[in-house]
Amino acid sequence: MGLRGKLVAHLEVKCSGELFHDHFNSKPHHIPNISDKINHFEVHEGELGSVGTLVEWRFNYEGEERVLKQVIDHIDEEKKRITFKLVGGYFMDLYKEFKVTLDAEENWISWTFEYEKQNEDIPELITLLGIAIDLIKDIDSHHHNK
Repeated sequence: MGLRGKLVAHLEVKCSGELFHDHFNSKPHHIPNISDKINHFEVHEGELGSVGTLVEWRFNYEGEERVLKQVIDHIDEEKKRITFKLVGGYFMDLYKEFKVTLDAEENWISWTFEYEKQNEDIPELITLLGIAIDLIKDIDSHHHNK
């Protein structure tokens, strides 16, 4: 088994892709109020909606609160795509590289996780992808049921 991996999930949503792009680009601080999957969000450096901004997420993962620090690596407003690069937190000990891309097209949301594990004993990121999927469902439900 290789050390590099790529996981992709596509979800059909009721709300527009633009809403999701907006949430993760300029309003991620609202997400802890929408979903119980996220305990805390904080900007450490930079401004929301800007490449290079350093953000921190706190969430429960396998029964414990975990920290994930990411830098916004790329924003494509036209394609409604945001890429985050892991730069700190729990997963840094497990993965040499870890990028997360959110694509928001009309009523389809896609998560893409691209990573390189420190060694072959490190598990795939299936549980984390499940949390990301649940997060999209929570945001969709919150806005669709208003």
